[in-house]
Amino acid sequence: MTDTAAAKAATPGPASAPRRSYAKLAADESREDYSLRYAPHSFRRWSPATVAGTALGGIAYLADFAIGASIVFAYGFTSGLAAILTAAVIFLTGIPIARACATYGLDMDLITRGAGFGYFGSTLTSLIYASFTFIFFALEGSIMAQAMHQAMGLPVEIGYLVTTLIVIPIVFKGMGALAKVQAWTQPVWLIGLVLPFLVLAFQAPDAWGAFTHFGGTEGAGAGFSWTGFGFGTGIALSLIAQIGEQADYLRFMPAKTAANSRTWRTAVLAAGPGWVIIGAAKQLGGAFLAFAALETVGKTHALEPIAPQIEALRPWLGSFALPAAALFVIVSQVKINVTNAYSGSLSWSNFFSRITHRHPGRVWYIFLNLGIALTLMELDMFAMLGKLLGFYSNVGIAWIVAVAADLVINKRLGLSPPYIEFKRAYLYAVNPAGFGAMVIASTVSILAFFGLFGPYAEAFSTFIAAGLALVLCPLIAWATGGKYYLARPNGVWGASRAEGSGGGLGAQALEVTATHTCSVCETAYELPDIADCPVQSGPICSLCCSLNAACGDVCRKAPQGGAVVLPMPTVRRF
Repeated sequence: MTDTAAAKAATPGPASAPRRSYAKLAADESREDYSLRYAPHSFRRWSPATVAGTALGGIAYLADFAIGASIVFAYGFTSGLAAILTAAVIFLTGIPIARACATYGLDMDLITRGAGFGYFGSTLTSLIYASFTFIFFALEGSIMAQAMHQAMGLPVEIGYLVTTLIVIPIVFKGMGALAKVQAWTQPVWLIGLVLPFLVLAFQAPDAWGAFTHFGGTEGAGAGFSWTGFGFGTGIALSLIAQIGEQADYLRFMPAKTAANSRTWRTAVLAAGPGWVIIGAAKQLGGAFLAFAALETVGKTHALEPIAPQIEALRPWLGSFALPAAALFVIVSQVKINVTNAYSGSLSWSNFFSRITHRHPGRVWYIFLNLGIALTLMELDMFAMLGKLLGFYSNVGIAWIVAVAADLVINKRLGLSPPYIEFKRAYLYAVNPAGFGAMVIASTVSILAFFGLFGPYAEAFSTFIAAGLALVLCPLIAWATGGKYYLARPNGVWGASRAEGSGGGLGAQALEVTATHTCSVCETAYELPDIADCPVQSGPICSLCCSLNAACGDVCRKAPQGGAVVLPMPTVRRF
């Protein structure tokens, strides 16, 4: 059986599935990058430094400049600074997620499945994550189109299209091409990032002092305001889902060994939650540049990163300030939007594979994600930046905090399995621990965001989302006795991960590199990607298991899970 547009099982009932061969693009892992699977050790050929550098290259985005400027312009320097620094709490949620993704070779969606959400419960978070990628692609694309308009006179509507098309060839080729692009463009980006501040330090040394007394453009005043602090923090926290994009790279981190342990830990910390520190500095720096240019270019253009860049560079570069600023903006936006497009293709793949039981290949979802982003750009979403990000953060923070709570609290208290189980064959459709916590937390916080509980609750709606998710996830797991994490035990892989040195996130993981051949697609995969299937009476890979539409989930319903015991492979300890 060959599926050209998609790979789909056609079994009439709980009987052996016909052989499956995937569409050409879905079968080519050099482009597919194991988008719906565990990333095997044979594919993780990059060094920790290379993976970290690629992941950090994706945080070149200038949305931080626009976000920081919008916060300080709306709420003044003091409240804005407090909001930006408080939002750095994202760092704490990123640590366990980054370590889990790097240790287990799984992307954010697969981690979410096993961290309290269940197989279909994480379908909703795939949509949340996909929306993050196309919202921020549109935001970053708008900034690039503004630069093209300033430098070349290109109409922004045409610029939106150009910014969309330019990333497709890079994203199409996957991790290998992304790593090269991030490495080659890093020197230009670093020079462009530092130079405007260096110029202002010499040409306008008093500007920073004036900035610290800035009361905003909306009459907020230079003093501290609790509501301004709350609203500003909500906008800054909209970036919390950025850890998902970092995770999409961190899953390619090589196994941690005694020889590379220190480098591995440093790389994971820097490339995972480390982006938060750089991001906060960029938000504050972007606000400063916008303030310095405010009198010259006006509020509207000051919020567009290209104009403050030009004004800052003009004293040293003169007529070359415009092309230099445009080059920096374009390089920055290409670096982030290849990541947005890549991560979006992964999240849409995860979503549709579970809904339709089909997988034509990751690359096709690039076009879906970019089509939505282009539509948002044409609708001028940049003008609605503050409200849009403030609303989104209520949902994003509920999701990420629930996942972090499971990894940090539930696993350490024994409320959830000590390893991450992501395969359909072993998971309930929905786990109320994480999924329920996210739904309740985001619902209450959104009601607060729209003013149902008064002005202070509206301002601090994101704090409500974070607090509820943090408390409810372990509480629900405790109330249900952790019942909904595993529909049946994974006797081979689960036991090997949990015992000895391969247990929880705080221990050196036990990796199994021996392969088993999937009885459906007849391709060999490493053991973490394999389940025992009673329908096939043998091993099945995680993707073939996901795409089987007619098996009736027999493995979850049969006595003792209907398990078929796989032969225990040779175990290699790292």
